[in-house]
Amino acid sequence: QVQLVESGGGSVQAGGTLRLACVVTGSSRRGYCMAWFRQSPGKEREGVAAINDLRNIWYAEAVKGRFTISYDIPKNTLYLQMNSLKPEDTAMYYCASAVRDCPSRAVESFYDHWGRGTQVTVSS
Repeated sequence: QVQLVESGGGSVQAGGTLRLACVVTGSSRRGYCMAWFRQSPGKEREGVAAINDLRNIWYAEAVKGRFTISYDIPKNTLYLQMNSLKPEDTAMYYCASAVRDCPSRAVESFYDHWGRGTQVTVSS
């Protein structure tokens, strides 16, 4: 059974940094296909960044140049380095993994397994 557990969220001031981590256990998929999503109150969940074992990486326009997604194969851990944080980055952040088809960007319907989320709050 695949389990994803996020950590690293917190409260920071605008301009600050956070590093989110997502540990993956129980996956039998060869390679990896992972993504970060976020959801703010009253808004739909949106894709933030995606990465796969072909080293394809995608970022939402809102985070390009500020966020970096990476995957540590030996540790089975997905990361999201978030720099220059803005109040509009405030959201619950979720990691997700795809088992079958791997999309070129973070499209929610392609992802099969989800973590419970970690809260990121950025104050101005």
